[in-house]
Amino acid sequence: MDLRIAAQIALCMTSWEEKNQLMNMIDMTAPIDVTRVIPCAPGIPGRPAVELVPPAQLRQRSVHTLEGRAVLIHALAHIEFNAINLALDIVWRFAGMPADFYRQWFEVAKEEALHFSLLNQHLQTLGYQYGDFPAHDGLWEMSERTQEDVLARIALVPRTLEARGLDASPAVRHKLASGGDPKGAAIIDIILRDEIGHVALGNHWYRWLCSERSLDPVKTFTELALTYKAPVLKGPFNLQARREAGFEDEELDRLGQPYSSAV
Repeated sequence: MDLRIAAQIALCMTSWEEKNQLMNMIDMTAPIDVTRVIPCAPGIPGRPAVELVPPAQLRQRSVHTLEGRAVLIHALAHIEFNAINLALDIVWRFAGMPADFYRQWFEVAKEEALHFSLLNQHLQTLGYQYGDFPAHDGLWEMSERTQEDVLARIALVPRTLEARGLDASPAVRHKLASGGDPKGAAIIDIILRDEIGHVALGNHWYRWLCSERSLDPVKTFTELALTYKAPVLKGPFNLQARREAGFEDEELDRLGQPYSSAV
């Protein structure tokens, strides 16, 4: 089966087990039809039943309670499930990229699946299941806004919204560790390590696309952020992780500043 077709099929699956099984069955060395424009399929994105609410409706709970820790682990699991779907979506949706682009993002989907599996298993040890708490859909909403342009998708999902995970990880890890959840804290260490690589991949392909289109990466990012109404990022920022992920000093200096068309 063609990798891009498989990605779309996996994306539509609501069952975590079936989605994961299909991803692990795919031959990553098989030829890929990079030119094929694949029609959109019904059922995107496929995921288990989760109540989706605006972020403001999500209640914060103390991690010093079992339920509070479960709520936090559930929120992280939801992010990782969205990340699986986002990586699969980029594989099937955008034709005309090099074959390595599709293989690399499919590998990202598999790593995000590992993250979800670790969090989901840990959630179950706390006595809860994925879907027991509400969640928000901010990551997927940005993917819908950027579905017509691979440059916008790469700029505003992997290297913007997903990069926020690099900033949030130290505080989340501290919360879990101080709340008596060393297993959860150890999972965050694994996720941060892998997410640096995912964001680095986003940076690589963003700069490749800018080069192909003869665009200035910094100016173009600002224009895309304004066009697609990306949220202004708020600190604290994990500058070390962002540097490891390939952000340049000029980009780091602009973190937290309002986007301006004068840039």
